[in-house]
Amino acid sequence: MKNLWSDKDAQAAIEKYAAQGINRDLALRVYTTRLLGGVPELVLHGGGNTSVKTTMKDTLGEDVEVLCIKGSGWDMGVIEPPGLPAVRLAPLRKLLKLDKLSDEEMVNFQRLNLLDSAAPNPSVETLFHAFLPHKFIDHTHANAILALSNQPNGEELCREVFDGQMVLVPYIMPGFTLAKLAGELQSKSPKAEGMILLKHGIFTWGGDAQEAYTRMIDHVTRAEERLARGRRNVFAPGPLPEKLATPAEVAPILRGMAAILEDANDGAWKRWILEFRTGPEILNYVNGADLARYSQAGVTTPEQVIRTKAKALILPAPKAGALDEFAKAARAALESYFAEYKAYFGRNNAASRVQPKKKMLDPVPRVMLVPGLGFFALGKSAKDARVNGDVYANAVKVITAAEGIGAFTSISEADMFDVEHWSLEQVKLGKEPEKPLARQVALVTGGGSGIGAATVAAMAAHGAEVVVLDRNEAAAQAVAKKFGGLALGCDVTKPEQVRAVFDRTAAHFGGIDVVVSNAGAAWQGRIGEVDDATLRQSFELNFFAHQTVAQNAVRIMRAQKTGGCLLFNVSKQAVNPGPDFGPYGLPKASTMFLMRQYAVDYGKDGIRSNAINADRIRTGLLTDAMVASRSKARGVSEQEYMGGNLLGREVKASDVAQAFVALALANKTTGAVLTVDGGNIAAALR
Repeated sequence: MKNLWSDKDAQAAIEKYAAQGINRDLALRVYTTRLLGGVPELVLHGGGNTSVKTTMKDTLGEDVEVLCIKGSGWDMGVIEPPGLPAVRLAPLRKLLKLDKLSDEEMVNFQRLNLLDSAAPNPSVETLFHAFLPHKFIDHTHANAILALSNQPNGEELCREVFDGQMVLVPYIMPGFTLAKLAGELQSKSPKAEGMILLKHGIFTWGGDAQEAYTRMIDHVTRAEERLARGRRNVFAPGPLPEKLATPAEVAPILRGMAAILEDANDGAWKRWILEFRTGPEILNYVNGADLARYSQAGVTTPEQVIRTKAKALILPAPKAGALDEFAKAARAALESYFAEYKAYFGRNNAASRVQPKKKMLDPVPRVMLVPGLGFFALGKSAKDARVNGDVYANAVKVITAAEGIGAFTSISEADMFDVEHWSLEQVKLGKEPEKPLARQVALVTGGGSGIGAATVAAMAAHGAEVVVLDRNEAAAQAVAKKFGGLALGCDVTKPEQVRAVFDRTAAHFGGIDVVVSNAGAAWQGRIGEVDDATLRQSFELNFFAHQTVAQNAVRIMRAQKTGGCLLFNVSKQAVNPGPDFGPYGLPKASTMFLMRQYAVDYGKDGIRSNAINADRIRTGLLTDAMVASRSKARGVSEQEYMGGNLLGREVKASDVAQAFVALALANKTTGAVLTVDGGNIAAALR
């Protein structure tokens, strides 16, 4: 473990924060917290915490001794001073007189003693820090410490490695009881440099920031060195098919079977976003002949259970060309997982030490292990799935290291249950209502500009994970970057490219739910005089490309078995042809009937198919130059031309985008054309 302390950087932090009115203690606390939080082998996604005891002025201008401790949910890697709320220290220490204190009472008391009532909740381990006498305290879930202590003889190994320099604490759930015990044990070993919380993590402390940080690095290094000694090869491989199915083929099956049908009549599914992980270390893990033992042993640190549940789901290796067989076996494995989770909840809730009794969380696994491929992490959003994937990938490292010197063990099932259903931990995951398109994946063709870009923005605003397809990959990337989406360059007139980008989408997010087939271009010419090449070129983009996109969408949607939504941009020309626009209008009219054919053929699969009929939208199809030319030819202003409809209002790309969203949300509408043109009776279908 490398020591990243820099005198120069530390001084720069002191000077930077001094200009903001932050004292030296807190400035250095922020500096070393960031050093720790930037190393994944020490801290992941909001885990760990740090503190400093210092003096600050209250509202009356009086000096008050406070504990500045990481706020719950803050990421140590990017923390700033507001992420270390100040709590009055004297009242916290008075709690030592109590024999017991509930978690809710503890949190309330800590908030009552904040210097700033608007500050975030102090860490659930605030009292642990408060009951220790040291000025700077660091806490991480270092991989090496977990691999060492998560052993049948973990305590013995830790005594060997740390030789009395660290206090060893048996596993106890974080809270008042653990904090009080830690204070008592430290007082009996005043020369100790820190604490090892068996099967949980490590604390180090010091009189200054550098001392506490250096002790953390040094002791983690000692654990790493012990793990490296006598390390043996682990995970002898089990049997695999000669040829495997691809992640793109497997992901929609898994995503679909994990979805929960909340309302059968409305077709409302609670879907999941998937994150696929693979690589030599992960493959070594999932391909192990003994996977059913070590992957089911439990979590590497208590907080992991919040992200990955106590166990991952083990699936069979997917044989190429035998996806139906894989899907059947995977479904049986998932149903067994559901049953086991319900039984786990029942037996532990009845005996739980965490009061009051809890309601069961959803039984869906957050990690699916697929021998031969890797693993899929599940989340409510792409970000959630990515974090869950990071946490489990880190667990793979810990378990691999632990198995390298012995056998990985975990905390008890009852302890895992208590943390998984702990209200103070659950609040970290957020309780905000989900947006209407949350958990759904929306792909938009021609998404790099105009109506397509506006539709991407609207879908993202309603909670969808977005995929931006465009011939101009740079334009697609610019749009996707704004919304954390996936950008793919694609010429939709090339079937092999279209199939490839749909497979990329399935591998990236797990599948697809909404497809907006929007890409198009306007070819002009009098229909009796236009050459075949022009007409065929227009049909390739304005009809056949829509068919290719829809075919690939249906391919994935049917594999998921959770329905889906096809949306087509058919234009006013499909129902109200204009002069010299036959080369554009004819394929668009064909696309409108294509939309209806998909509604007829795939309604039984829950796949809806609808279209937008828009007119006079200032986009790539109707450029500023074209608007100027047409308004001049009619002898009106550009504003009058663009607002030349029954409502007298200019229709914008964002209006068309909102119509696409409305159709995406219309669970009982299929085969419909929605007009967005401000009013043009000649183009009205009904």
